[in-house]
Amino acid sequence: MNKSLSILLIGILVATVFSSCQQQEKNTTTETTILKETKSKKVKNVIFLIGDGMGLSQVSASQYYNDGTPNFERFSVIGLSKTSSSSDVITDSAAGATALASGIKSYNGAVGVTPDTLAVETIIEQISPKGISTGVISTSAITHATPACFYAHVKSRRMEEEIAQFLVNSEVDFFAGGGLKFFNEREDGKDLLKLLEENNFEVQREKLPNKTSKKKQAILLSDKGMPTMLEGRGDFLPEATQLAIDYLSKNEEGFFLMVEGSQIDWGGHANDADYLITELLDFDKTLGVALDFAKQDGETLVIVTADHETGGFTLASDDGDYNKIKPVFSTDGHSGTMVPVFAEGPGSELFGGIYENTSIYDKIKSFFIE
Repeated sequence: MNKSLSILLIGILVATVFSSCQQQEKNTTTETTILKETKSKKVKNVIFLIGDGMGLSQVSASQYYNDGTPNFERFSVIGLSKTSSSSDVITDSAAGATALASGIKSYNGAVGVTPDTLAVETIIEQISPKGISTGVISTSAITHATPACFYAHVKSRRMEEEIAQFLVNSEVDFFAGGGLKFFNEREDGKDLLKLLEENNFEVQREKLPNKTSKKKQAILLSDKGMPTMLEGRGDFLPEATQLAIDYLSKNEEGFFLMVEGSQIDWGGHANDADYLITELLDFDKTLGVALDFAKQDGETLVIVTADHETGGFTLASDDGDYNKIKPVFSTDGHSGTMVPVFAEGPGSELFGGIYENTSIYDKIKSFFIE
């Protein structure tokens, strides 16, 4: 190799290394800037919406069956969550929600307990002592697996009477859903509705109120799960969400609200596309309520995810016609597919990427507890 060529190659090498260092420094600066911006934007409130059984195909259905643009498309940050439990590759709702509410992997059927059945604090239990207001809404019984994991600790999700007892004595300020029978038609004969009133709850059993008093709110509108959308449930979920936001946002210290679209999952289990899609569209409408408030408020983070996917649901072509969509199911149970995570508002930058479902809890906790 002649001297001139050697000098040229050395020059190219030096330039490449210098350019690489500059790019690395630029990337580091960008990451630091994002972290600083995230910390500088205060997250005062978190609205956490869980579409039970909602995978990416379910979300995609909102594009094809919605009259307008889906609210899912209003989110600027999207990630993917891995959902396996400590006992199974494919999780159930209890283990999935325990991961989201308490940040641990536990066994299928566990509600707010470790694999050794020891109680583990939920995000609601951790932030309530700091003066943060909290709420839980569901289209299932409020004692069902997903909502229960945010306030209760039992070894089995089937223990709904025990779960109801936890809610009576919890720090939850607002709850709405079904499950009335677990409060007033109990095997032990206890009247938990009376106990709720003694614990400063205003109990509503007939319909959603137009407005709330200053008392804590207990809204129980059906014996078990709420009616389906096909049965005429109407706007319970978006209206309850708006009611909860109006109530909880009066607290200057901030609030945490969990909203579950429970019956997306039930439509998947039934392999009933009409059932699933109408529940999914109702959930999408509810996202609009949360996003509208967050946009106006400026200090509210909205997060949307699922505990798992149900039904192995997909949108296939109808008899090979690529212009016609045909909903198809591959199972009447859950699947092990990753589920999407959507985030909008201050702190949303943290929710991009692929991570375990327990990381969602970690990120939420970081906004309330340093």
